[in-house]
Amino acid sequence: MGGKKANLLLTFLCIISVCRAQQDAQYTQYMYNTISVNPAYAGNKRTLNVTALYRNQWQGLEGAPTTQTLALDMPLGVLQRLGLGVSMINEKIGPTSETYFNIDFSYRINVSEKGELSLGLKGVAHLLSVDFNKLNLFDLDDESFSTNINNKFSPNIGVGVYYNTDQFYVGFSVPNLLQTDHVNGNRVLGEERINYYLISGYVFDLNDHIKFKPALLTKLVFGAPLQIDVSANFMFYEKFTFGLAYRWSAALSALVGFRITNSLTLGFAYDTETTELGNTRFNSGSYEAMLRFELPKINVRRLTPRFF
Repeated sequence: MGGKKANLLLTFLCIISVCRAQQDAQYTQYMYNTISVNPAYAGNKRTLNVTALYRNQWQGLEGAPTTQTLALDMPLGVLQRLGLGVSMINEKIGPTSETYFNIDFSYRINVSEKGELSLGLKGVAHLLSVDFNKLNLFDLDDESFSTNINNKFSPNIGVGVYYNTDQFYVGFSVPNLLQTDHVNGNRVLGEERINYYLISGYVFDLNDHIKFKPALLTKLVFGAPLQIDVSANFMFYEKFTFGLAYRWSAALSALVGFRITNSLTLGFAYDTETTELGNTRFNSGSYEAMLRFELPKINVRRLTPRFF
């Protein structure tokens, strides 16, 4: 009986992933993956920055979302006013597989003695595949589900603005300005809706060895619930980080990170659902692993983490 319930739940989740509005990939460690939501962040760390992130959502539920991300960004030019970023995101949910290839450009302007304003532009190539053989269909004669979708291509563009000082940042972005309908036969199976992001954070120096950073990510998609992520992270001796996060009406998370070397940082996060889904025995939470490499800056003996 338990297996039947799991299959019904899987089928329900899969149908939602195909037929309802699609949203951007979700991250708990978004503070280490800012370029995925805001192209204006490209090159902001003033050095080559490579981030790999893996997320397994709702562990134990067959067909639940998994996300793999690889992102690279760096400054360009003698004055480092320009920034370039490239990234690939692959997400699988039940019968669907989506891959995004992104290229980001940014330009920074000094607006005060301590503040910089960055403007960003994103180009997106999106590939969608759907294997309808993995669905338990109610109407086997529906022609809309008779032919699989294989790497259907759709382009998109995005924009962003990002302001920061040494301790504060705020950014607003729309990574996908174009709304795309996914059609198979005569039926619209889903649509990529426009996602609006607002991010912000501030770093407090509690003493010489401890930094505290509260942060906020808000995502708005019309037709879906408002997502609000609030996190609080501590950094100890510029080596170890620990924090807690809350996703409004969705999940509670714990985050840890360790700066292995001056260039290499490893991070983990665990989410537990606060919804009814979290009370099922098929869901043992969501996991994330992150690895980030920063190329040491020339003529700088020690790379000090800026915490964002």
